[in-house]
Amino acid sequence: MTQRVLERPAAPPARAARPSRWAAPARPVWEEEPTRAGLTAKAVLLGGACLAVLFPLWIVLVTSVSSKQTITEAGGLVVVPRDFTLIAYRELLSGGQVTRAVLVSLGVTLIGTLFSMTVSVLAAYGLSRPGSLAHRAILFTLMGTMFFGAGLIPTYLLVQTLGLTDTYLALILPSAVSVFNILVLRAFFMGISPELTDSARIDGAGDLRILWTIVMPLSRAVIAVITLFYAVGYWSAWFNASLYLNDQDMMPLQNVLIQLAQKQEIPVGLGQAVKAGDLSGLAVQMAVMVLALLPVAVLSPFVQKHFKKGMLTGAVKG
Repeated sequence: MTQRVLERPAAPPARAARPSRWAAPARPVWEEEPTRAGLTAKAVLLGGACLAVLFPLWIVLVTSVSSKQTITEAGGLVVVPRDFTLIAYRELLSGGQVTRAVLVSLGVTLIGTLFSMTVSVLAAYGLSRPGSLAHRAILFTLMGTMFFGAGLIPTYLLVQTLGLTDTYLALILPSAVSVFNILVLRAFFMGISPELTDSARIDGAGDLRILWTIVMPLSRAVIAVITLFYAVGYWSAWFNASLYLNDQDMMPLQNVLIQLAQKQEIPVGLGQAVKAGDLSGLAVQMAVMVLALLPVAVLSPFVQKHFKKGMLTGAVKG
């Protein structure tokens, strides 16, 4: 009687280790390995740069949440937080000029960004189609405006003639479109494979349908970057308001911040709190500065991943 020998099944081949998401990219063969001194110097330089950026923001934030006694004892700006209080933010957002300024800035940013992106995307798509009517002449005309401008006085007279002074349209229309952003979008659109658009056109799709269903989904990176550029520009804009607006109730947040920084006036509704000794004028200034920086600081990390693909690809292609 033969004895059967049980054989162990062969072990499955080992899987290759999956690279970590945060793993460093492979180093080229011609590049030497970094030395310990080089890595240390790089860490020190990057750490110093980060500290130089974050330390002023830390001072602004800590001062805005400090009591008047703490600010007085520190002799001005506070570095070490003590006596945490939100009285400055509570007073700013309880109504008055600052609350209106925040709403004005939000409204101008949302409406202006939507209008600017609509015009820029349509213009860039039209200029990216080789067979579009007079696209070369329009392209060179737009590029000419990057080097030659009418100037401040003709622009002001044009806005005044159109009746846009003391209106919110004066904060949007004079700077609604950036030719540079149109050129970046156009270069990206031209890099999309023409076979996709041609096949959709054969199926009966029009230009708007092609733009909405094919071009824009493939251009999410560059559209996200350009949208952030427009939004930051509208949120941070102050010159148009100081030039075209005379009503203080229509001023956006940046202009209120300038008034506080120059110590021209305390926002309406805060004068009594400052005079009563419950609130420091410096804390008010720092709190308004935090409100002005907060939207950009919150939105930038979500768009950061699109910067390399959106800007570099859009700038190189075409």
